[in-house]
Amino acid sequence: MIDALDHLTLAGFAGTYETLLGRRVVNERLQTVNVGLTFGSGSEPLSSMVFATASLDKAARLLERRAIAMTKSERLELSATASHGVPITLVERTGQPAPSPATVDEISAISALDHVVIRTTNPERAIAFYAGRLGLDLRLDRSNPEWGSRLLFFRCGDLVVEIAHDLKAGVSDGPDQLWGLSWRAPDIARANARLKAAGVDVSAPRAGRRPGTQVFSVNSHTEGVPTIVIGGVGRW
Repeated sequence: MIDALDHLTLAGFAGTYETLLGRRVVNERLQTVNVGLTFGSGSEPLSSMVFATASLDKAARLLERRAIAMTKSERLELSATASHGVPITLVERTGQPAPSPATVDEISAISALDHVVIRTTNPERAIAFYAGRLGLDLRLDRSNPEWGSRLLFFRCGDLVVEIAHDLKAGVSDGPDQLWGLSWRAPDIARANARLKAAGVDVSAPRAGRRPGTQVFSVNSHTEGVPTIVIGGVGRW
């Protein structure tokens, strides 16, 4: 039913993300290899998550059979109750949009999204929704006391939807939150240097949790979205 994550909508200025990604907005959309960004207003920095499907009609029938309330027009908007507070929409798409032109050399630009992070108050509920109802592929379920989290990794096209639960907070019926982003860079050292030169507040690269990776934190130019950049070939 779901083929990919088509785009995310952020509440903020497109120019900020042009600096961050090293790419130029085209037709009000900033596109990487595997996901796009659009910009608007909203009460949260990350205001919606939009999935791509080959057929809206087929997706609507399947979601209806799975008891997911939605509104259908030229897209499917899932009810906030069904998605536990995360704004989720489905759009019909065939083919992958071309990446936006780089404003810097490609090797120091951001190439793609590695994962989008959702915080959940109830991990079993999240599994039932994202795997059972939306049909995403649960690839990993890991709890680590050192991180203080239980992490669920759902494959979605060429990226991961990561669901994080705070172990100390316990389980509740509270809403989930669309929260953070992790971007991929072909050369993490050059990406880090480019952003520093552009006046972006970034940490030094450090070893990532996945073997063979390095990451750095981005502390400005994110419009309030917790953000890291990852380099290397290791995957969960």
